Amino acid sequence: MVRRPGPPVSADPEILFHEPGATLWWLAAGPVAAATMMFIQVSSGYGWQPLLPGVFLVLVTGFLGLQVKAARIHTSVELTPEYLRQGAETILISEIVRIYPEADGPELPAWQASRALGELTGVPRGRTGIGVKLTSGRRAQAWARRHRQLRIALVSVVEREAA
Repeated sequence: MVRRPGPPVSADPEILFHEPGATLWWLAAGPVAAATMMFIQVSSGYGWQPLLPGVFLVLVTGFLGLQVKAARIHTSVELTPEYLRQGAETILISEIVRIYPEADGPELPAWQASRALGELTGVPRGRTGIGVKLTSGRRAQAWARRHRQLRIALVSVVEREAA
């Protein structure tokens, strides 16, 4: 088992970039499903029977709650001047040597075959990879939905660290 260091403890770290991974608005689907089921029951003549809408409320909200919690753990991103956290993996900024340029053209750059940071097997769906060169010549992919903003913040932090 690989043990990754957690974020350094500081009083109030300056967060330069943050993505939560998933929005809590998905949890509204449970009450919407229950209200829809209630509407179907009432409009079809069965009257007000709360058991089935209650089951929909509990099951849909519970299932989506688990999904949102998992997404918030595994696909969240946080960048501070000291560390970059991708999901449950945290790397120190001092371990990042270089940020590779964006991929352009039909040829895939070598960094796109590198492992994605975080404990997932690849770059999460809906996110775009950013090539990073780590100490000892290793390559990896940082990722985010708003990858351009993360790239700008990463470049500035890595340049500041190198200076």
